[in-house]
Amino acid sequence: MTELLKDLWLFMRERKKFWLAPIIIVSLLLGGLIVFAQGSAVAPFIYTLF
Repeated sequence: MTELLKDLWLFMRERKKFWLAPIIIVSLLLGGLIVFAQGSAVAPFIYTLF
């Protein structure tokens, strides 16, 4: 996993594509939110957001 993050950072730094960082961070946060809410009591509240 760290190798993937390192390669991604090197790609963004080399190609000057720093605009990808917020997209990746938001995608990871939404993915974590979905995984967290999969079986919890928070799930009905998250589904109303979408």
